[in-house]
Amino acid sequence: MKIGANDLRLGMLIEHEGKLWTVCKLQHVKPGKGGAFQQAELKELKVGTKLNIRFRSEETIEKVRLDEDECQLLFRDGNTFTFMNVVTFDQIQIAESDIGDAACFLQDNMIVKVTTYEGEIVGVALPDTVIMEVVEADAVVKAQTAASSYKPAVLENGVRIMVPPHIETGTKVVVNTSDISYVERAK
Repeated sequence: MKIGANDLRLGMLIEHEGKLWTVCKLQHVKPGKGGAFQQAELKELKVGTKLNIRFRSEETIEKVRLDEDECQLLFRDGNTFTFMNVVTFDQIQIAESDIGDAACFLQDNMIVKVTTYEGEIVGVALPDTVIMEVVEADAVVKAQTAASSYKPAVLENGVRIMVPPHIETGTKVVVNTSDISYVERAK
């Protein structure tokens, strides 16, 4: 689908020079001389390389149409995860490297959104938060609780996060999957 350069938005996925790019930064520039343009920083979806480019206002850009399916994690076999589409019951296998850092938060039967472009998987979106158990937490230092302070802790998946002083080993906590941060104690 063709769009004008002025319709470009942050987070949009576009096709440029035969590759898929995500718009990371965007600035509309109106110089004193000449026509206006969009200064964009693009990040390639596959490799992660960045590109700074200018699009003139009259240019058209190919916006990519993505398909998004809800899938349930069935099991993990080595570095491959097997998911089942909850509507069609088709099974798909996704490599851990294609999922990225968020793979350590995948849990059995978790529902995720798998994004595809022309049948090729381009992303896996986990739920915003997950509940994890703290397996190791440092002891609280006396008089440290006067100010808002945090201490390091290790989750059941081996990830280190910062938690409030009242969190102890064995406590279940809610973790934000996008920035890997403590949200609250699980209820």
